[in-house]
Amino acid sequence: MKLNLQKPIVIFDLETTGLDLVNDRIIQISYIKVHPDGKEERHNHIINPGKPIPQMVTDLTGLSDSDVADKPKFKDIATNLANDFTGCDFAGFNSNHFDIPMLAEEFLRAGVNFDFSKCRLIDAQTIFHKMERRNLAAAYKFYCGRSMEDDFEAHRADQDTEATYRVLMGQLDKYNPETEEDPERRLYNDMDFLAEFSRQNQNVDFAGRIVWADAKDANGKPVMDADGNPVKVEVFNFGKHKGETVASVLRYDPGYYSWILSGDFTYNTKQVLTRIRLKASKFM
Repeated sequence: MKLNLQKPIVIFDLETTGLDLVNDRIIQISYIKVHPDGKEERHNHIINPGKPIPQMVTDLTGLSDSDVADKPKFKDIATNLANDFTGCDFAGFNSNHFDIPMLAEEFLRAGVNFDFSKCRLIDAQTIFHKMERRNLAAAYKFYCGRSMEDDFEAHRADQDTEATYRVLMGQLDKYNPETEEDPERRLYNDMDFLAEFSRQNQNVDFAGRIVWADAKDANGKPVMDADGNPVKVEVFNFGKHKGETVASVLRYDPGYYSWILSGDFTYNTKQVLTRIRLKASKFM
């Protein structure tokens, strides 16, 4: 099916140094410009962010500091991009929550006032979530073959608990390794496996202020355990010490601990930080 267009649409994606709209920068922008007559133009720009690319981003994207060293900065291509984007609508995946705000920030930093309010912004992820519901009622219908309204009272914790239990059992039945041919869709009836499979991020605390990252040796190489798996360490995910290990920061900047404890952070973050501090003090 062809897109029914009245004006061009730019379908795009960004790779960035991180997820902080204020401090992080774009390192790659790729887009397909589709015209009403069906003509398609494909563009891909590697961009020098003007700051080091974190190792975890390099691991994800394959783009390192050396790859972007001789590339233009965003401000060098901002005007041309804005000209190419003028009169277009935009589409992406999770673009309304991240890519569009990040692109707008980069334009403003470059002194280009591109007005996204005049564009229609289409987010394929939002469409996916609205069309393929991911709530408990949808899961119950899918895995149990019945409507929750037929079996339970709405918005009752005890009823939702029972439904959740049935959904989990239905998931284990549907993706049973003994009957599921696709290895990537096998769900093992093991709590360690299920907990790891359920993990959506590398957060140590619930707010994501501290995250797990691969430990590195003095030469920047990953540290492996006896089984050949990467050793994980806690690192800060915000502020002036972002990307640094929590243990090392607590050693050379002990005041940072007091600042967090007296600051506007969740109790869980403070609890996790205190736990790491106590653990690290045993080796100091």
